[in-house]
Amino acid sequence: MPDLDLDTDLDREREHLAASRAALTRMRQRAQALFATGDKVAGDAYTAEQLGRHLSQRVAELADRPDTPLFFGRLDFGGGEHAGRRYHIGRRHVTDEAGEPMVLDWRAPVSRSFYRASAREPEGVGVRRRFGFNRGEITSFEDEHLDRGEELGTASRILTAEIERPRVGPMRDIVATIQPEQDVLVRADLAESICVQGAPGTGKTAVGLHRAAYLLYLHRDRLRRSGVLVVGPNRAFLSYIAAVLPALGEVEVSQATVADLVGAAGAVGVDGPVTEALKHDIRMAELLRRALAAGIGEPVEPIVVPDGSYRWRIGVEPLRRLIAETRTEPVPYATGRDRVRARVVGLLQRQAESRRGDSPGDAWLRRMARCRPVTDLLDAVWPAVTPPALVYRLLSDADALAAAAGDLFTAEEQAALRWPRPPRSVKSARWSAADALLIDEATGLIERTASFGHVVVDEAQDLSPMQCRAIARRSEHGSITLLGDLAQGTAPWAATDWRDSLRHLGKPAARVVPLTTGFRVPAAVVEFANRLLPALAVDVPPARSLRRDGALDIRTTDDLAAATVAEVRAALGHDGSVAVIAADAAVEELRAALRGAGIEFAAADDPTAAARVTVVPASLVKGLEYDHVVVVEPAGIVAAEPRGLHRLYVVLTRAVSRLAVVHHAPLPAPLG
Repeated sequence: MPDLDLDTDLDREREHLAASRAALTRMRQRAQALFATGDKVAGDAYTAEQLGRHLSQRVAELADRPDTPLFFGRLDFGGGEHAGRRYHIGRRHVTDEAGEPMVLDWRAPVSRSFYRASAREPEGVGVRRRFGFNRGEITSFEDEHLDRGEELGTASRILTAEIERPRVGPMRDIVATIQPEQDVLVRADLAESICVQGAPGTGKTAVGLHRAAYLLYLHRDRLRRSGVLVVGPNRAFLSYIAAVLPALGEVEVSQATVADLVGAAGAVGVDGPVTEALKHDIRMAELLRRALAAGIGEPVEPIVVPDGSYRWRIGVEPLRRLIAETRTEPVPYATGRDRVRARVVGLLQRQAESRRGDSPGDAWLRRMARCRPVTDLLDAVWPAVTPPALVYRLLSDADALAAAAGDLFTAEEQAALRWPRPPRSVKSARWSAADALLIDEATGLIERTASFGHVVVDEAQDLSPMQCRAIARRSEHGSITLLGDLAQGTAPWAATDWRDSLRHLGKPAARVVPLTTGFRVPAAVVEFANRLLPALAVDVPPARSLRRDGALDIRTTDDLAAATVAEVRAALGHDGSVAVIAADAAVEELRAALRGAGIEFAAADDPTAAARVTVVPASLVKGLEYDHVVVVEPAGIVAAEPRGLHRLYVVLTRAVSRLAVVHHAPLPAPLG
């Protein structure tokens, strides 16, 4: 009889799933019908366009994914304000034709109890049920009777299976497995900026993306106007995470690298290591500010403006007071120039009103603003400047650079910053990626940059101070979620203290929260990688893993290519994705070996590839995860760059099931 009851209960849950899917289909069909007829009910073209955009987004949000469970849990309340109620918790809100909820969005307030209720604090929950799925169909469930003190926690078979499910393709959401400490961060208030110091496998990227989805749910109208931005380290990483937010029904989140934000994608110039490091230095912000301020002058003579039979005169002292007052105001340079013009016209207007006895009209004000004496004054004391022109002058003119640098940069540093052969003009300059940062900084000094309502920044440990400032300009009026791991900092300017990064981001008061418990990377892999931590010179707590199912295999070989092929073949005997990671210079040889062995493989930045095997240069692997990882010649990875040990720490922690290390040269000393 108990088995029969369980079977009956499972059948009922399957019926509810089918009914919920049918209800979601009706909701989408209704949205499609409204979209098809929206232009007929809109009052004008603008309203029609706005309505069409809203309905189009609504249709996309309601898309069903048959392979993804529509709900993953259930709450039966035995007490509190929801006593006697039952709610299925899923990825989005689904209602029946009467408007009654069939599935509650995981972000709804009542859904919080699914993640945080416990036997100690049940929050009114009698039974918490988790569902097991296969290809979108319910296969099993397990109940925790919190009102009786029964709680499975990480011993949950279904929870463990979901966490350990093989990774195939892009990153997926973790709404079914969010842990209480993660949920606290996900549901943090919009006004709060947070920095998450997350060890490998702790789910920091997922926390950031799910926080974005939660904030969009809670503050949809506000964030729809101001926008949400996700900043990643490279395009491969953005491709990897691209499917997470759409799976949660959020389809209008911007994703970009810092290079995208500052327009460096098309940069063709190349800086040497010393010059590049100087251009990323925080001192460059003050250098540019000084150079721009140096262009502001003082009036040396009065201006006289003819106006028909009148001549209006403004003396030197009133003009100097006007310039001095404007200089003290914290506004962009271009706004200051506009204010100077408006204030000069205001002085002319007062003279005209006093002499003529009436108030001049708008046409007169526009004519005064454009008249030659006023524009000549502006060009002399507050000249128009473009961001590229400002940077061009500093990098090409030794005297201009020295005047602005003062004691900021040594003579040797100034020589490193200057172009050896200055281009003939701004238009012919071959800007580098670091130059694009300087131009963006100059743009922020000259005019206001549009600010997003919330910005998620991942792999933030590699942001330079100037890159942080570029992001700060885009989050000036919003909050940020900063994600990273100081131990994984590989850039020459990598952060060693989150407080420094937060200060450059304009959020010095942000909370720094550590995540140290790993759910993805097996303990054997974490413990092996943790051997590197003492050599990385960063103050971070070591990661610990709850998983004891992983495998670690270290092999010495005289033929790296053959050993790599053998390890890949062995990995293909298991479920999940496979990655071969090596120093960038060794990648082509390994690709040739796999090709010769008839093994199909893909590149890391191709999320549409069907091949299970990916060959990834070590420089591009940050933020990615694979079930089985083959690391080739760790010593070569370390030798390839100044912070090679940090890069190796990143590489070793990409495996979520099995790590194989093949090497010919001795392993780096900290691993031995």
